[in-house]
Amino acid sequence: MMNPQLLITLPKLGESIVNATVVQWFKKVGDAVALDEPLLEVSTDKVNSEIPSPASGVLLEILALPHQEVGIGETLAILSTSAAAIPKKTAPVVAAPTDATAVPEDLLTPSVMRLMKEKGIDLNEMEKIPRSGHGGRLTKKDVEEYCSARGPKTESEPLERVKMSPMRKAIADNMVRSFYEAPHASLMTEIDVTRVVQLIKEQKEHFLQKTGAKLTISSFAARAIVRAIQAYPLINSSLENDTIVMKKFVNLGVAVSVDQGVMVPVIRHAHRLDMAALSRQIADLADRARRHALSPDDVKDGTITMTNFGMTGVQIGIPIIRYPEVAIVGLGAITKKVLVMPDDTTPIRSVMMVSLTFDHRVLDGIYGCGFLSDLKKHLESDLSI
Repeated sequence: MMNPQLLITLPKLGESIVNATVVQWFKKVGDAVALDEPLLEVSTDKVNSEIPSPASGVLLEILALPHQEVGIGETLAILSTSAAAIPKKTAPVVAAPTDATAVPEDLLTPSVMRLMKEKGIDLNEMEKIPRSGHGGRLTKKDVEEYCSARGPKTESEPLERVKMSPMRKAIADNMVRSFYEAPHASLMTEIDVTRVVQLIKEQKEHFLQKTGAKLTISSFAARAIVRAIQAYPLINSSLENDTIVMKKFVNLGVAVSVDQGVMVPVIRHAHRLDMAALSRQIADLADRARRHALSPDDVKDGTITMTNFGMTGVQIGIPIIRYPEVAIVGLGAITKKVLVMPDDTTPIRSVMMVSLTFDHRVLDGIYGCGFLSDLKKHLESDLSI
């Protein structure tokens, strides 16, 4: 009787995604797999995603190893859908890695790892060693022959080369494209956030109990951006050849620092949300970004971005526009400062520097000044929650 087998392929992960990189497998060859049980994790230029099993069965063969890039529709593994096909406990059958693919640590024996340590061979250099062992294993003989051909290793300054993750590479490509295609211009203003800071201090516990959301300066800044856009709609647009596309909706991107770089999940239709809803969305998206639980839809179709680098203590920053948007707002750290008030008193106030970086092809400096002044007005005077 034939053993029914199923080819597991990389599914479509989003409209603009054509490939992904294998991050890790959750199952080994010979493991039983349930329908919809996560098999592996892949990384795209937007988010990390778990690939579920399309059927129940036993994992017979893994064809795409960690760090390997695969295209949509390419085969990742072979699944036996027959319960009787559970293999005996034998060595895992995996595709032999190429010279450009890192060898998983489970293909290294303890003796080989000790020898590599003695010879001063790190994991990056290991990729250069030809392998003769079964299933792509690296043997002691392989290491000894490589070291003999290489000769004594000369002492040099310590270096570490780290290959860009797909996310980091996508960020780099987007930043380069934005920086060189769009002529950037920046403006800054100082905003007195004393009243906002005091309100947050007084109301944060009540607000949390009432709405389930945390009241933060980012919440107030997000609302101020949305309201200022109503008076200055060019800020919320994109440029297609010689046509300015003005968006009648505000999809606010919120930059979130994660271990692989920066993710920008999007608050859709932010112009329709009150303070409680904005606060919940900011907290939820930031949490899912840090847990790598965002979906491709969570990071697309933004119309303007807000980044709060002030949480690191930095007071002033000039961020790069997120293509194809035409503007980004940067929030600096809140600091104490003596200000001269209209009545000539000199109290100590809480102030924050806010920057606007914009595409000079789409709008002029005076328009950007108007937007930033309107944002300042809303952030200083609109204290409703």
